[in-house]
Amino acid sequence: MVLDRRAFLARSGQAGMAVSLLGAVDALLAAPGARAQPAGFAGYGPLVDDPDGLLALPEGFSYRVVTEAGTTRMKSGEPSPGIHDGAAAFDADDGNGNVLVVLNHEVRGGPDDDGAVPHEKGLVYRDDAGGGCTIIKTTGEGELIWERVGLAGTSTNCAGGVTPWGTWLTCEETEDDGHGYVFEVNPHDLDANQDPTPITALGRFVHEALCIDPDTLTVYLTEDTIDPLGTVYRWRPPSDFRGRPGELATLDTDTGELAALVCTDERGARVDDLAQADALNTLYEVEWSPVGDRGAENGPLRASEGITRAHKLEGAWWADGGAYLVSSYADSHRGQIWHHDPQKATLRLTTVFGADADGETVEAPDNIVAAPYGGLILATDGETDNHLAGVTRDGTVYPLARSQIGSEFTGPTFSPDGRVLFAGIQKPGILFAITGPWHGTESPSSSGGGSRPSTKGDATGEKRKWGSSSRSETSSSRSSESSRRSSTPRSGSGSGRSSGASTDGG
Repeated sequence: MVLDRRAFLARSGQAGMAVSLLGAVDALLAAPGARAQPAGFAGYGPLVDDPDGLLALPEGFSYRVVTEAGTTRMKSGEPSPGIHDGAAAFDADDGNGNVLVVLNHEVRGGPDDDGAVPHEKGLVYRDDAGGGCTIIKTTGEGELIWERVGLAGTSTNCAGGVTPWGTWLTCEETEDDGHGYVFEVNPHDLDANQDPTPITALGRFVHEALCIDPDTLTVYLTEDTIDPLGTVYRWRPPSDFRGRPGELATLDTDTGELAALVCTDERGARVDDLAQADALNTLYEVEWSPVGDRGAENGPLRASEGITRAHKLEGAWWADGGAYLVSSYADSHRGQIWHHDPQKATLRLTTVFGADADGETVEAPDNIVAAPYGGLILATDGETDNHLAGVTRDGTVYPLARSQIGSEFTGPTFSPDGRVLFAGIQKPGILFAITGPWHGTESPSSSGGGSRPSTKGDATGEKRKWGSSSRSETSSSRSSESSRRSSTPRSGSGSGRSSGASTDGG
């Protein structure tokens, strides 16, 4: 179906807003874990600039600085690393309502570069690389307890994905010599991260993100690169794969089936580039072309003939029985979201991005996540202002945060109880905990991020609880090693900053 973008936005009451959705919006926002929003909900109001110059938020919202590169300290005493990117949040195992956040650091250089993850004995993949992950423990309110190394010596750790068995798969967005792999990081068992081993069965390429079908344990992976453009890969596990922590790294390189995306249109013609579609609900048939040479010894995997590619394939999220995949550079970097239904073997264009005329420009989608209070949250990485933006079930788009630092938003992820939205600013590297009057109080049926449905609740066995919809204003004091001054939000400011100091909690 072809619909003029301006006409649709005008009908939705958002003539200037950035994202237009049609048809599949209900499916997109009815992800497991995304419960119904109140009727008429249209966001939280305009963004108010932060006097501290970090985050513009709606009135009634506040933020806390959890970690800040070079300022907060790790449990080892070293300064926190930077260049933040993908992240995921898990329940801590201490029964105190604390949270564990696994955070990627997209460092492309060596261990002495700015923002590099410290090389802690036993956790280093290669001595010449500065990327990796940290594991951050916070209180239920997002206050820093400690930060530790989870993985070091990898390169360009961009996004990744949560596993149904409660771990994080971090992706190297590079194909430099010795890199280009996926690694598993266990936030619950720090000893399990010793002697990091690449998951070679998932191929060596410019990995971006992934999501996992919780029923079949099939993995869908995106590739963000050019010359030639990247593609989407599917890995189907062998019949004896059980999906346990650490199991992927034990597999031989040729285990399972790795294949690349092949789309055909209604005329039966192969689609070379996803960007050629501009009509919402464009539907392609999907096949998968087997990939040999998973180690890319004879050239990039994406150089295979007869596959479908896209410029800047970014976030991936499993919901509504399929994989949502972000193509960020379509239509002059406005971007698209596609949904792959493996049962129907189709790929459908569910979202096309545009630009707002009312002062907030939302385009170039990157990471995506279903919000526990209903709807969708997007992180953007564009040429203009960068945002966290939400989309309601009826297609209304609203801004949730704007970076006043200039760098892109990264890794939005909600605490397991839904009260805190963790999100990063990539450079130099700040992790925020955003709180506010989130809408909704009902409990979801499952997590929505690819976690396997379970009668035990989430991946750690804790039943999830969700925050109140009370619209009380929150505030927090600001303190840092360089400032030590405190403040509360000015009336209507929408933000209050607090920089957590590293402590020696368990």
